Amino acid sequence: MKNTDSKNNSRMVLLLIGGIPLTMILAATWLWYFVAHGDLDVVEVLGTANQGALLQPPRQIDEQVMLDDSGLQITVAAWEPPRWSMVVPVANGECGQACEKSLYLTRQIHLATGKYFNRLRRLSVGEQATENTQLVVAELTDGHPIPVDFAKYLVTEHKGLENLILSDAAFTALFPEHAADPSTWYLVDPAGWIMMSYNDEIPYKDVISDIKFLLKNSGG
Repeated sequence: MKNTDSKNNSRMVLLLIGGIPLTMILAATWLWYFVAHGDLDVVEVLGTANQGALLQPPRQIDEQVMLDDSGLQITVAAWEPPRWSMVVPVANGECGQACEKSLYLTRQIHLATGKYFNRLRRLSVGEQATENTQLVVAELTDGHPIPVDFAKYLVTEHKGLENLILSDAAFTALFPEHAADPSTWYLVDPAGWIMMSYNDEIPYKDVISDIKFLLKNSGG
């Protein structure tokens, strides 16, 4: 009888161990389904008083056709390694004062994330290639000399930032908040979902707190 009980207990332990990964996968799938459909506020569930505006439902950035400056079509969710993205919209082929400030702020936020730095990337997404985009500013936020054009500005001030191109209609569909407030920029998860928006009314430290919390509590 003891041998039978021992065998039964061993089988139960093995079943439990084998079932844990499957349960985690099913739970993650269930959670993401409701997040993607706007039925679950994941940030609220995790317990943070987020300062950004959670987009409900989130928008899939890869539903729109995006190109890099060479004309190659890009899929954000397919980039390796997977990373969260801070996206600064560049409307009408011009980067004005609000755009330049958003690029500066996201650069500083990226640097301030410390150990999470490599889990973030920065993107500018506009309706024109870099060489056709104008830098229209009276001064740079960091006080540096103004470069001759937008392309030179990205090279000197924003090394590592990727510039992507959208059609006018796609730009409007992905970034409707930006039309009302040009200081708006976005946080996109590794699967390509535009999750949150921020603007220059939100304190720098609060944005860092939000992003660190999300990175800490996500696997991507």
